[in-house]
Amino acid sequence: MWYSKYLLAFECDPNEINESVINDISTKLAKFHQPIEPICSIVVIAHNEERRILGCLWSLAENILDVPAEIIVVHNNSTDKTTYLLDRVGACWYDEKQKGPGFARQCGLNKARGKYHLCIDSDTLYPPYYVATHLKYLSMPNVVCTYGLWSFMPDEKHSRIGLFCYELLRDIYLRFQNIKRPELCVRGMVMGFNTDFGRQIGYRTDIIRGEDGSLALALKQFGKLKFLTTYKTRAVTCSTTLDGGGGLLSNMWIRLKKAVRQLGGLFTSKSEYKDDDSNLIKP
Repeated sequence: MWYSKYLLAFECDPNEINESVINDISTKLAKFHQPIEPICSIVVIAHNEERRILGCLWSLAENILDVPAEIIVVHNNSTDKTTYLLDRVGACWYDEKQKGPGFARQCGLNKARGKYHLCIDSDTLYPPYYVATHLKYLSMPNVVCTYGLWSFMPDEKHSRIGLFCYELLRDIYLRFQNIKRPELCVRGMVMGFNTDFGRQIGYRTDIIRGEDGSLALALKQFGKLKFLTTYKTRAVTCSTTLDGGGGLLSNMWIRLKKAVRQLGGLFTSKSEYKDDDSNLIKP
């Protein structure tokens, strides 16, 4: 697998990461600290990610690019060794005290210098042409937002074949959903957009989840949302998000039932969505 190398610094005890790996990450991150104006800002958000942040940064630092880019990290109120590790590899990072992805992503958007903005989650690994492929489509006329697909990393609870089946069914559903409601296909860990348009809207900080899709929905007023289905932009993330519904089969069944209930909505567009009370951040 393309990401095998990064497992030396991903999902492991940070105290056990080899010094040569630390040095390699540090050296490759340094080229993203150039004083010249970046074309792209790669913005990573991190909350208690000491076991994953270095692997994520390593995969980003080895992306193959022919334009200047910056990698910045937004530290979001961690209580572990995340900031220690960021300093150890010389990462450029900012502190956001208000906990939540909306606050963290908005902080990154405020600090970004690039014309284009790529959202990154620190529990995810990114293939070598991930950034370049997003930029290729973001630079096309009338494209204001790009978003891709993602796979889950196999572990003792989630077999490779089980995850393959789950992802196949999910991807088919997302392709249908994308026809009329592309904003519902957007996930913050695999999303890019035009920075100026993003700043005109800003991230919602009053909701627990959905700040990514909400921004994508608002971006439609400026142009097209582009779904990238190539493996060049297919990130690999942890399987922990699948654990909420029990085992993998149970999770698949729960999500299948939800998809069936929402089938009717696949054939109509929407310009706004009603917030669920349970998703609102109480003052």
